Amino acid sequence: MWLLDVLLEHPSAVRLRRFFIVGCGAAGVQTGLLWTFVDVLGIWYIPAAMVAIEITIILQYFVNNSWTFRPSGHSTLRSYAHGLVKTNVVRGTAIPLQTGLLYAFVEWLGLLYLVANLVAIFFSGLYRYYLDSRWTWRI
Repeated sequence: MWLLDVLLEHPSAVRLRRFFIVGCGAAGVQTGLLWTFVDVLGIWYIPAAMVAIEITIILQYFVNNSWTFRPSGHSTLRSYAHGLVKTNVVRGTAIPLQTGLLYAFVEWLGLLYLVANLVAIFFSGLYRYYLDSRWTWRI
């Protein structure tokens, strides 16, 4: 049990759990935004996904900075702004990855766009965690 306790309470495990929780919440927000943009406003799902992704990038930065990466979070206005730019670069590079997967899952595999979006979020989330934790918050 001691080893399991150490593994579960190690700072990396705690950060990963928090990042996952924030990501799940953001996935819900992003999916809701995507549905609104596509089904309510009639926007094609690819540009709608790009806008929904950018909105959730900003939302996730605020939550991750204050909770997930709190010990190394940005606290001054300058470091906060710098971190927001860095996370936008990291997550911005994930936009083509996520929208490419979304397109492939919808057009080639025939998944519904909302389901395909959730699968694409999962895969791009692994990429984003690795880069964000090492570059944006320098863990």
